[in-house]
Amino acid sequence: MLLMLASVASMNAQKFVLVDMEYILKNVPAYERANEQLNQLSKKWQAEVEALNSEAQTLYKNYQSEAVFLSNEEKPRREEAIVAKEKEASELKRKYFGTEGELFKKRESLMAPIQDEIYNAIKDICDQKGYSLVLDRASDSGIIYASPKIDISNEVLQKLGYAN
Repeated sequence: MLLMLASVASMNAQKFVLVDMEYILKNVPAYERANEQLNQLSKKWQAEVEALNSEAQTLYKNYQSEAVFLSNEEKPRREEAIVAKEKEASELKRKYFGTEGELFKKRESLMAPIQDEIYNAIKDICDQKGYSLVLDRASDSGIIYASPKIDISNEVLQKLGYAN
């Protein structure tokens, strides 16, 4: 019984706070710039992939319309050219958008410093004020209700130099 009371007392002594990472990120200009840069790269790379796919479709349409006139030697060459162009488009797509692709690497290089800065600001605030746990209000963490009094998002933004 005494052990149970001690654990309840220690739980009450712990401080819990919330942050809203979506809100914080929306108020960090570097994050918005990084997102815009990623969107521009994504559009550029998507256009390159679509151009190759379009070339493959054109080759295929030409092949279909000319197939009856092609020699037995020419047909396989044309088919191989179509397959090669489709493969080239697929490889380019994987290179840019795959799980270890260029977009992933670029996102990591742009976002990691911002996330580290936010993490360090949160950690500093927690160290200064004795908070034991920080939950992200914006994630699907199952928070049904949280008092706005324990949300330190504005304090984090101030610590980062983006006063609200």
